[in-house]
Amino acid sequence: MKYRPCNGRCTHDGDTCDGCGRTREEVDSLNVIVKQLAKYAKDREYDNIEDFANSVANGIYYKYQALDK
Repeated sequence: MKYRPCNGRCTHDGDTCDGCGRTREEVDSLNVIVKQLAKYAKDREYDNIEDFANSVANGIYYKYQALDK
C-alpha cells in the first residue's frame, strides 16, 4: 500500500477521507502520534524544530528498514 499524505481536501464523513483516501482510523491514529511528538518537542522547548522533525523522520526510515531483517 502506498502512503498518501494530506492534500488539504479533507472530508470528515464516511470511513475514508475523500481527499487523501486514507481510512479514518489511519488518519486519527497518525494524528495522535504527531501530536505526541509535537508535545514532546514543545515540552523540551526545542528551538530547532526542523532538526527534531528531520531526526524523527530519519529514525522512522531506519527502524522501518530494520523490521525487514
